[in-house]
Amino acid sequence: MKLTTKLPEFNEQHHQQLIEKGWTPLKEPKKLITSILLSIPFMIINVIIAIGVIHFSAGIYFRDFGIDSSSFTITINLMSLVLFFVLLIIHEGIHLIFVPNFKKSDRTFVGVNWLVGFVYTEQSMTKRRFLLIALAPFLILSIVLPFILGALGLLTSTFKLLIIINAAASSVDLLSSSLVGIQVPNQARMINNGVRSYWKKDEEAGSHTKSIG
Repeated sequence: MKLTTKLPEFNEQHHQQLIEKGWTPLKEPKKLITSILLSIPFMIINVIIAIGVIHFSAGIYFRDFGIDSSSFTITINLMSLVLFFVLLIIHEGIHLIFVPNFKKSDRTFVGVNWLVGFVYTEQSMTKRRFLLIALAPFLILSIVLPFILGALGLLTSTFKLLIIINAAASSVDLLSSSLVGIQVPNQARMINNGVRSYWKKDEEAGSHTKSIG
């Protein structure tokens, strides 16, 4: 695992090497802004799901978000901002722990760039593991955690807000997972080259995993 401040960059030479070895590029947005725009429907769905889980676990009200319904004012305190950055670290940390052998990998990167945290790996992995890495923060923080905190009586207004923010922030992960789910066969491996992803049938990829990933 390596620390970096540089966002993942597409490598044309590596792209050609992957194509020559039979990897198929995933049909996906080439720019981050495009991904964000296309992920808006997932953002809405994620937030609705998170609100539903919170409501079922402990109830949800306008005052939970610092909104005064009589005057329509919103209150945000310093502690909420600190917790937001803690949430960012936890979100990316969950991505990281599901990356195979991330501690020993020299192709796995963790970084912060302009207050944007990210985890990136060039390792070859199964489709199932790829989806697990992408979906884990949403499932753990916005689905499982509210039930646990609700059962313990700890689902405070601050936690409710952070859970919803995490759900919204997971929208690009859900978009990526949907594209993989639609395009990639179940018996396949995945690999990244900068912001682009590739897949290859598992029986063909096995002999190339070590040399590429």
